[in-house]
Amino acid sequence: MINTHSAGHRRGVAAAPHFAAAETGRLILAEGGNALEAMVAMAASIAAVYPHMTHIGGDGFWLIREPNGSVRALMAPGPAGAKATVALYREAGHDAIPARGPLAALTVPGAIGGWMLALEAAKAFGGKMPLDVLLAPAITQARDGYVVSRSQHALTRDKLAEMGEASGFAQTFLADGKVPEQGAVMKQTALSATLDHLANAGLDDFYRGDVGREIAADLERIGSPVTRADLERYRAYVAEPLSVPLQIGTLYNAPPPTQGLASLIILALFERLRVAKAESFDFVHGLVESTKRAFRVRDRVVTDPARIAEPLDRYLAAGFLDAEAMKIDRKKAARWPAPYGEGDTIWMGAADASGLVVSYIQSIYWEFGSGCVLPRTGVLMQNRGASFSLEKGALNALQPGRLPFHTLNPALAELKDGRVMAYGTMGGDGQPQTQAMIFSRHVMFRQSLPEAIEAPRWLLGRTWGSTHTNLRMESRFDGNLIDRLMSAGHDVAVLEEAFSDTMGHAGAVVLHPDGTMEGAHDPRADPGAFGV
Repeated sequence: MINTHSAGHRRGVAAAPHFAAAETGRLILAEGGNALEAMVAMAASIAAVYPHMTHIGGDGFWLIREPNGSVRALMAPGPAGAKATVALYREAGHDAIPARGPLAALTVPGAIGGWMLALEAAKAFGGKMPLDVLLAPAITQARDGYVVSRSQHALTRDKLAEMGEASGFAQTFLADGKVPEQGAVMKQTALSATLDHLANAGLDDFYRGDVGREIAADLERIGSPVTRADLERYRAYVAEPLSVPLQIGTLYNAPPPTQGLASLIILALFERLRVAKAESFDFVHGLVESTKRAFRVRDRVVTDPARIAEPLDRYLAAGFLDAEAMKIDRKKAARWPAPYGEGDTIWMGAADASGLVVSYIQSIYWEFGSGCVLPRTGVLMQNRGASFSLEKGALNALQPGRLPFHTLNPALAELKDGRVMAYGTMGGDGQPQTQAMIFSRHVMFRQSLPEAIEAPRWLLGRTWGSTHTNLRMESRFDGNLIDRLMSAGHDVAVLEEAFSDTMGHAGAVVLHPDGTMEGAHDPRADPGAFGV
């Protein structure tokens, strides 16, 4: 059952872009699981019921706020495979890495490595739920069938022509060779069998066991650059999150290779503008101009963390942020465009009564990722490696073993009033922008959580299938505001939709000082927010 908001819970809360995944989280919390265990169950479930947005062939990033107040990041990005060389693509006649097909499936799937770290961390907070219990809902959903959502129907229809070289796509995501209708029941039987095997053999089997062997065999058969040895070497890892202090609290986000740095800079700059009113010209203009400055920093420095020579703290220091804020013209739009990123992803959040709060994002990059479904395991492979460049000297140049740039970035805030807020969204370059809108509306301007998420949004930058780099705005914005933005030099395009998927599917969970919890997710999705 779709439910966008749920509040007043004492034992736990879960929010997801699909109601079945959120209900899975609620069930685990109700059975005594903690927020980390609930999130692993949700991560498996969302792959079973929302496969166009995420799958177990993708990557994932976690921010965990522990009951003692410390925050850490679990990083599960997959590196480029051993055979992913520039020469491979040049010899195949490519000037850029293709977005679909076997050569787009060039990075190791890291998400399940992240699940492994999360479950290990869960033990420190009383986690005792057996893996087969956590994976049972997803196994059933994939085996017995899930209902095709509006967005899966639309994206299958719109992207089908791109899937020509994507092995296994038609067999898995088409119904008798045709685009499935909204409301149709589809199954992922191979995925169900894989999850069932992992439930008994353990998640490590995905990389170093029978499942890993089958994944590698299928990847070799279709011509992917990822090898068995790449899978066997893979390990997710723990990292210190990036953080920045604001007047209202401390914001956290994931470090590189994610764009978490940009998300923090946007809100730090915006706070310095001292905007008085939400939904005003100053509000929209201020956030858009803060985004431009943050993206310029991101595009200059964010890459594989092993290749970053300078400490990123300098970009979050008060002196740097003060100087950047002073460069924002309060009346006039700065020149644009800059490079962009795109992607389909999911964000989910969970919290429990111990004070454990989880912000999690899992992705296959574009909708349906590479489009390649491995027949022996049902794994849909991501195309995150398409963000690499084949140009020598590029910031994110392709090289075997290198981590690609990630638009993914889970957000979390510890507020001075005692609240803890985990929040995030899908949407490529839109992620930092949507995060800023939701956080500023809810925390700075005191809109309710569902109001902040439902409110009209914008996106600066290109959208899929478009060469335009303008400021896209949902149709619910006031016409006078749009006129003022255009007069200030913003290249505005008003979308037809009042609630557009282009603006991402966002959500948040909040732990209040009195111990109650609330969660909300986006009406632009097929959302669920449930608690116990």
